[in-house]
Amino acid sequence: MTKTSAPSLHHIILATHQNLRYKESLPIHWGERDPLKRGAVVASVTDPKHRNAIGTHSGSYTVYRALSIAGGEFRPQHRPDLENTESPVQIGPYESWYSPDKMVAIDPWGLDPSGHFGDLYKQGYDIRPSIAVTQARLQIPEIHQAIDAGRLKIDGEIVLASRDIKITKVAIEPVWYLPGIAKRLGVEEGEFRRVLFQEMGGMFPELITRPDLKVWLPPIGHATAYIFGDPQSLANPKIELTCRVHDECNGSDVFGSDICTCRPYLMWGIEDAARTAQRGGVGIVIYFRKEGRALGEVTKFLVYNARKRQKGGDSAATYFHRTECVAGVEDARFQETMPDHLHFFGIQKIDHLHSMSNMKYDAIVGSGIQVVNRVQIPDELVPADAQVEMEAKKAAGYFTMEKPKSKEELAAVKGRKIEE
Repeated sequence: MTKTSAPSLHHIILATHQNLRYKESLPIHWGERDPLKRGAVVASVTDPKHRNAIGTHSGSYTVYRALSIAGGEFRPQHRPDLENTESPVQIGPYESWYSPDKMVAIDPWGLDPSGHFGDLYKQGYDIRPSIAVTQARLQIPEIHQAIDAGRLKIDGEIVLASRDIKITKVAIEPVWYLPGIAKRLGVEEGEFRRVLFQEMGGMFPELITRPDLKVWLPPIGHATAYIFGDPQSLANPKIELTCRVHDECNGSDVFGSDICTCRPYLMWGIEDAARTAQRGGVGIVIYFRKEGRALGEVTKFLVYNARKRQKGGDSAATYFHRTECVAGVEDARFQETMPDHLHFFGIQKIDHLHSMSNMKYDAIVGSGIQVVNRVQIPDELVPADAQVEMEAKKAAGYFTMEKPKSKEELAAVKGRKIEE
């Protein structure tokens, strides 16, 4: 491969100020019905004068792009050729797209922006998608088992003769409207921006030096939605909808680690979503990159060790306490922004929500979406070593149809001791 020359260092502005606002940058009026009046989010670096947002596209992968540029493998002025990249299905716009409060963590107009902002493209604005849609098939061992057990049928439309499941999948990058996120948190926007700047080691000076810039693309992981059935049916409250909102657990989801219920619950949600689509409904599973309750995998593994090495071994009674001892908090996921992804699809009612988490349920219902039925993971799908987690969650107020256990009963629920 022929390497391109790395760019020479030019003058770099470390702390831009409001009086450096360029007339070429597009204004953003969050919540406007007309996308042109709302304004396109421009975060690319090909022309700094056009930028109207803090940060860059690709979230946490931005660092790898920087490595490629520094190594001379990537042209920093590259503009993507978006021909034939548009969504294969129609999604939106929905009424929720026009509310400045319904979606503050993603940009709905980031889907196929070349269609919404075609004239601006022609004028040279480097407007990049933050949402992409494609179609695929899922090949999952648990689905084969469900077919063999007779719980799921091969219909040729949703579940194919090959036992693959046809799906539409949607990748959604985070695009934060800072005033809206601050409002969800219940804090002043200025204070919110200051804490972000401080806790991220001063990574984005514009958070505090450019109060006129209201949109930030944070360097975090994105979310992926998997749709079973017609995506347009998601917005129809008369059509049965099954939903699982799932937070990443790489050890369980990918490698099948048995200390938690993450993969079993995810697979059960996929199975039921497919079954719902087969009977004329629609299913959606949204996968969020929030490893270890958004505390990270290193912290999670440390907590595993602390739980199993404590006096008396792993216990449901101390499950959340051990996490807080290591991480300083039980959970950092802040589920209040999660429903934004549901509103992107125009969802108004969920008939079957596959989640026992009250944080998720309260956030969804609080955002105006009706939940008819909550679905608990079947007991037979809970791994033996995950009994501690399950009992701890039930005791903490997670949804369950069962009678809560006493403190004595919780203390008696223990997992295997860690192998030394």
